Amino acid sequence: MLFLIVTVILSLPLVLFALSNTQIVRLGLWPLDYGLELHLSVAILGAMAIAFLLGGLVVWLSALAQRRRARRAENLVRLLEAQVEDLKARVVPPLSLPPAH
Repeated sequence: MLFLIVTVILSLPLVLFALSNTQIVRLGLWPLDYGLELHLSVAILGAMAIAFLLGGLVVWLSALAQRRRARRAENLVRLLEAQVEDLKARVVPPLSLPPAH
């Protein structure tokens, strides 16, 4: 229920923006004679959504190297822990010396 309330509160400004900007604009791509007519609000909100997704993609791609390093470090830790356990199993308990006279 809380999720629904937060969603409505956050969506309300977007709906009001879309209802307030109903003018038609023509979006074109310069070298081509291609154009698309949209409402101003749809053009702006679409551009914002594309920028948001591209930003998320850039952050995800930049974190790939860090995740790879972390995965390698975890594997190395597992290997070293296994070696430590192996070495502990090989250790012979020290012999006790007879008491001195």
